[in-house]
Amino acid sequence: MPLVRAAPLLPPASVSGKAGRVLIVGGGWGGLAAARHLRQEAPQLEVELLERLPAFWSCPRSNHWLVGEADGAALRFDYRQVASRLGYTFLQAEVTGVDRDRRQVLTGQGPLEYDWLVLAPGIRHDYSAWFGDDREAIAQARSRYAPAYTAGPEFAEVQRRLADFKGGDLLITVPPYPYRCPPAPFERAVLLARWFQARQIPGRILLVDANPPNPGYAKVFNEFFRGRIHYVANSPVRRIDLEARRLVAAAGEFTFDSAMLLPPQQAGELAALAGLTGPDDDGKASGWAQVTGPSLQSRADERIFVIGDAVGAVSPLFGHYPKSGHVANRMGRIVAKEIAARAAGKTAEPALPDNLCYVTVNPEPLDVLLMDTQYKFRSDGVIVQTLRQYRDPDLAADELAWHGALMAEMQGLGA
Repeated sequence: MPLVRAAPLLPPASVSGKAGRVLIVGGGWGGLAAARHLRQEAPQLEVELLERLPAFWSCPRSNHWLVGEADGAALRFDYRQVASRLGYTFLQAEVTGVDRDRRQVLTGQGPLEYDWLVLAPGIRHDYSAWFGDDREAIAQARSRYAPAYTAGPEFAEVQRRLADFKGGDLLITVPPYPYRCPPAPFERAVLLARWFQARQIPGRILLVDANPPNPGYAKVFNEFFRGRIHYVANSPVRRIDLEARRLVAAAGEFTFDSAMLLPPQQAGELAALAGLTGPDDDGKASGWAQVTGPSLQSRADERIFVIGDAVGAVSPLFGHYPKSGHVANRMGRIVAKEIAARAAGKTAEPALPDNLCYVTVNPEPLDVLLMDTQYKFRSDGVIVQTLRQYRDPDLAADELAWHGALMAEMQGLGA
């Protein structure tokens, strides 16, 4: 893939890089927020965003897009246009590693030097938990039963598979915690069940959950989707026979006609390649990036920050921050202030993210849940989490406003 650069519109002197260069790897909600806010907080720094895709795709609201209830144009935008508007550089490239000793990001087109590095690698589907080192099985699971859970072409492929689905059991697996956007598989199940019903498709959603039961959704499934959604909790996947379309889980054996196979998750592969994953505070193996306190600085390297879903546990009280677009956005802002302060020889004021998560509990009658999560420091410095939940059909309009505001903010549109 050629290295594609979008030149900023600001005068060259404002991005000369003399005060330092920041590379941001990953153009999701966190990376985009970091790029925009770095240009605001530290205009003397050179800021470059690296991403393998040419355009952003929003996973929030994508469940609605899969069933034709959201406009794809409201979920995507072009990276180059945004970079030009906000005054940073966009590089479309595949990143293959990080040389921490030389402070270089390695790409297929050559190394790129940095003074500070922000990694937003997202998540990695750990198919090895199911298939070991069977590369052929892993490739088949990815191609035939992609879960549409990371930005990229698999969303269009899954929508095509849904359009071709004539009936039978559609399997959705729910991975063990922690994973990206925990309510999303449940929201997808109710939206698909209603979509089947509206199109008179004789289909059933088979939702196999590795975790304890979700009582709110279990009640909705039983009341409104009996016979349409079969929910099985406390049932980690043990093995899958892709050719026979058979899954063996803790609760028993299930056959399926089509599937969205969502395996256990870890931090995006680049976090491990950079040597940023490791044991947690309890010494247990972790596939997540370990960071230091609220700064989100890597424990392994003071010049690297990790943001978004790749971040590991941050508190002994609740473990991980929610792996959501909203939290990633807030992390991007926090890291921008951290780097700006350090570039100026100062110390940033400690800051914590917050989270807003809107999820459709039932499309008809409309029922929407808002999870509002706030964080603060306890007297001993430990991060404390407070969660409030609200359910109201009117929250559907609030969700659209929330999503639109953050999409506009990342693009530098509006106030």
